[in-house]
Amino acid sequence: MRTVHLALYDTLADWEYGYVAAGINNPEFQRDPGSIRIVTVSADGQPATTVGGLRVTPDAALTDISPADSAMLVLPGAFTWGGDGNSEFIDAARRWVSAGVPVAGICGATIGLANAGLLDDRRHTSNAPEQLSHTGYAGADNYVDVPAITDRNVITAAAVAPVDFAREVFAALDVYPPEVLDAWYLLYGKQDPSGFYTLVAQQDGGSAAESPATA
Repeated sequence: MRTVHLALYDTLADWEYGYVAAGINNPEFQRDPGSIRIVTVSADGQPATTVGGLRVTPDAALTDISPADSAMLVLPGAFTWGGDGNSEFIDAARRWVSAGVPVAGICGATIGLANAGLLDDRRHTSNAPEQLSHTGYAGADNYVDVPAITDRNVITAAAVAPVDFAREVFAALDVYPPEVLDAWYLLYGKQDPSGFYTLVAQQDGGSAAESPATA
């Protein structure tokens, strides 16, 4: 069983991690169903309140886990990422990447990755270049204006791209076979219903591919 650790902190952006959590915790269509799970973690093991007002109790404290226990650390955005906010997770990101374990950050979490020095020599994205420039990081020339991107075990994404973020996470973890991931993105990323029928066809051994609705 591989474990993906999902960070929790106050003002966590509810919409940014939903596709990641749903895809990992739902074994449907997975390459190795049920072999991967989400474990939530806060800095001190205390509950966090999301920006949507949900009170979420973590499964663990950050001090209780290590990169050796983890397949990936996922850092959603939050209003707490400015300045030295979420410093415990900034330190954790360094440790995870140093140990060869991927880290994925979206929206404000990209500020944390910049503060960690992890974007100085990697291609990366964020909500806009200006969001990272105030950190004083050395990676401005490596900024790429795309929804999400992966470079050497670091995934970054814009707040408006939770589907693209999830696709990068799933690809890095090899959650789905390539044809399934392509169909998943066609459905959720492109809002193309043919992706749904392709997914069903994969599940049914190809029988659904003959549906006239795929045209």
